[in-house]
Amino acid sequence: MRVFVAGATGAIGRPLASALVAGGHEPIGMTSTERGLRTLREYGADGVVADALDAQAVDAALRNIKPDAVIDELTSLPRRYTPEEMRIAVERDHRVRLEGGRNVLNAARAAGTERYLVQSTGFFYAPGEGLAVETDALASDATPGIASNVRTYLEIEDRLLGIAGLESVALRYGFFYGPGTWFTADGDIAGQVRARQYPLAGSGTGVWSWVHIADAAAATVAALECDPGVYNVVDDDPSEMLTWLQAFSGAIGAPEPPRLTETEALEKFGADFVYYATRLRGASNAKAKRQLGFTPRRLEWLAARSAGAADRRSDS
Repeated sequence: MRVFVAGATGAIGRPLASALVAGGHEPIGMTSTERGLRTLREYGADGVVADALDAQAVDAALRNIKPDAVIDELTSLPRRYTPEEMRIAVERDHRVRLEGGRNVLNAARAAGTERYLVQSTGFFYAPGEGLAVETDALASDATPGIASNVRTYLEIEDRLLGIAGLESVALRYGFFYGPGTWFTADGDIAGQVRARQYPLAGSGTGVWSWVHIADAAAATVAALECDPGVYNVVDDDPSEMLTWLQAFSGAIGAPEPPRLTETEALEKFGADFVYYATRLRGASNAKAKRQLGFTPRRLEWLAARSAGAADRRSDS
């Protein structure tokens, strides 16, 4: 397929470009800079320079390219993760996803695109029993920052999935980890964990769903040919924060993370931080496995801890 990728130089955009090329597709990525264009070409993709917030530029690009499919991976998140940079980025990120995404969707329809994929969330499900499936509700009543994110994702999904005649797919990714993400051995989160600046709040029983960035890219390519609908693109290891954070600390050679009560964490880091630590709900990937042939790797920190435990048992 001739595939237009919006947000093509973000965390998933780069491995997605490579995966599309490997799959025999012709990716054309949209980037806002000439530097981004050079990056796309390094990954084997063609590209076009256009600002997602410039509706005319986006429309002109799509009418010229006439893609068979569009993949919307638009975000405006900081390359480096700090709470302050995230606070600064929130407003523009929501605008890029909503307004920029609307521009891309409108332009795709005008260009006669038949299939449209969009990035959504697999980690903001409302609390409930067991792993969440795609028909379960998202956490619209969560803490303010999380609820705001949920509203953005729901607006994106609702406007897309209701379009008759367009093969629409919403990919609810887990937390990205791996090269080019915040969660990697030499990334920003690892630095904070080593400095004991990334504490565990309260019970630590919030369940996080993850996906390696390369596995997310592979699932996205597979979604070019799946039934329309919503898919949780998460790995097999939804993990309580207590479990994954301790495993991550061990894997990067960091000390045990400090522990805070919910009250202490609320005062120091805010309500969203406490929600992440105590109330997130994991998601099921059964549908993606069944319909996308999705075969995610095990969360590498848990795998490393299991291998270490096995080595210790054999030594004894």
